Amino acid sequence: MDGLRRAGFSHIVMMTGDSDRTARAVAVAVGVDRYYSEVLPEDKAAFVRTMRGEGHKVIMIGDGVNDAPALSEADVGIAVNSGAAIAREIADVTITTDDLSALITMKQLSVAAMKRIHGNYRRIMSFNTALIVLGLVGVLPPATSALLHNLSTLAIGLKSMTNLLPTQKSMPEASPAADSVQ
Repeated sequence: MDGLRRAGFSHIVMMTGDSDRTARAVAVAVGVDRYYSEVLPEDKAAFVRTMRGEGHKVIMIGDGVNDAPALSEADVGIAVNSGAAIAREIADVTITTDDLSALITMKQLSVAAMKRIHGNYRRIMSFNTALIVLGLVGVLPPATSALLHNLSTLAIGLKSMTNLLPTQKSMPEASPAADSVQ
């Protein structure tokens, strides 16, 4: 849970249909912020709706049929591959491991992807604006401007296909979770 918090996840809640005694023991062992026991599937979905209604971004992780309604209500529903088929079908993402450190890798990937998208947008807009201005003032003929536009788009596209995260060799703390996101 500490790794999840360092990755930017906050307000980590565990909801289970298990008894309070079992839920408390698991909650203490894993270190969640809050836990709810003896929760029905519709209560899980209502909790997710409430959190979203309060402006929270909600990630729901589930593995059972009883998690399906909440998975569909969440901003991002994540199913564990070993879970029920309905949970995997409804979820937005399926992780192929029971190790929640895959969430950290997913967060790193999403941050890196958004950083790349924003950077690519700024580069393309700047370059194309410069091409338009140079074309308007007569410095570049239209054919040259069109060629440079297409070449810049190709270059940005090729650059976008490079790895988002460092290779595992350079990440000593990397775990198999880096390969577990589908």
